[in-house]
Amino acid sequence: MSATVVVAGASLAGLRAAEQLRAAGWDGPITLVGDEPHMPYNRPPLSKEVLAGKAPFESLAFRPRAGVADVSWRLGTQVVAADLERRVVRLDSGETLPYGGLVVATGMRPRRLRCPGPLTGRHTVRTLDDARGLRAALTRPGARVVVVGAGFIGCEVAATAVALGAAEVTVVDPLPLPMVGPLGELLATSLLKRHEQRGVRFALGTGVTAFEGGDRVTGVVLSDGRALPADVVVESVGSVANTEWLDGNGLDLTDGVLTDAHLRAGGRPDVVAVGDVARFPNARYDGVPRRVEHWSIPADTAKHAARVLAAHLTGGDAGLGPFAPLPTFWSDQHDFRLQSFGAPALGRDDVRVLDGDPDGDVLAGYHADGRLVGVVALGGQAAATAAARYRARLLQQPALTA
Repeated sequence: MSATVVVAGASLAGLRAAEQLRAAGWDGPITLVGDEPHMPYNRPPLSKEVLAGKAPFESLAFRPRAGVADVSWRLGTQVVAADLERRVVRLDSGETLPYGGLVVATGMRPRRLRCPGPLTGRHTVRTLDDARGLRAALTRPGARVVVVGAGFIGCEVAATAVALGAAEVTVVDPLPLPMVGPLGELLATSLLKRHEQRGVRFALGTGVTAFEGGDRVTGVVLSDGRALPADVVVESVGSVANTEWLDGNGLDLTDGVLTDAHLRAGGRPDVVAVGDVARFPNARYDGVPRRVEHWSIPADTAKHAARVLAAHLTGGDAGLGPFAPLPTFWSDQHDFRLQSFGAPALGRDDVRVLDGDPDGDVLAGYHADGRLVGVVALGGQAAATAAARYRARLLQQPALTA
């Protein structure tokens, strides 16, 4: 029997890795192991359409391509350890699975606040079950909502809570502006105004020190001394890479799984990492290894890594240059959209308005050493269309590293 490829992680990145292994010519056994009981599903709508009740939970499931009809699914099962020298992984049941190739696709989990106070009433948004629980809480009449974290998820949840009729929605963040990390000051300032105009309150430049209440949360105590009443708290304070199961194998797990330019982990040709758990150098920019938690990355990493792994397993040549994806993200908030192509965070020190006005539909360009590295549109469809026109230009730019 051919060596088995074990895909650790059965969300979008794991599914795409299996599909791309078949597309790359690997016809041997593939086993996908996922800790959730659900088949792979679409996560971005969880904080928007699903939370708002505009899309049923059942609509999220991806339809696997015909090429993976013969793969083995081990759902509701967690990979808890690996021995890369012996080429075996251990499951939470105690069972071990030998492999010829391993795909690390275990993704992220929400970071939680370590503050005193009750746990009941505090939510995260990462899984289908998270969204179900949070929707039930947000739809209670008169809900007072505190969102901790003004990033993508935090801003999306705040917008959804307002639309659902929450009595109060306040976003707390230690930074001075929402989403200032990926957007920079110009668009973050515009984003703040748009949210405030639609009823979202902000407590910026401050953090959370404690939660009030007995059996469940009734308030949030801030580091500046204020206390906010709260029936529902949403913690959106970043993510933690699910890499503990790889401890003891000599890999760099400082922030996700460090890979080389072909997504191989620790120089091992039989182990690749895909999705937002992978910390890879992007030849399109400066070659510094980074994790990228954008929608486009699971498919992009899966395609490259699968070809690399399939070539190793079959003795062929992947014929690939260094990995150089163009990150893409979008975020729907209230009645406007953020649309981005490239790596705007690398050009926050040189942001220029390319089209429109920050008070309306606007397109901003982000530059590093005078070179356009990313564009972000904020507003309606016209702004998003303007951003899309720059996608080809960004793709045509030569890679900076080889």
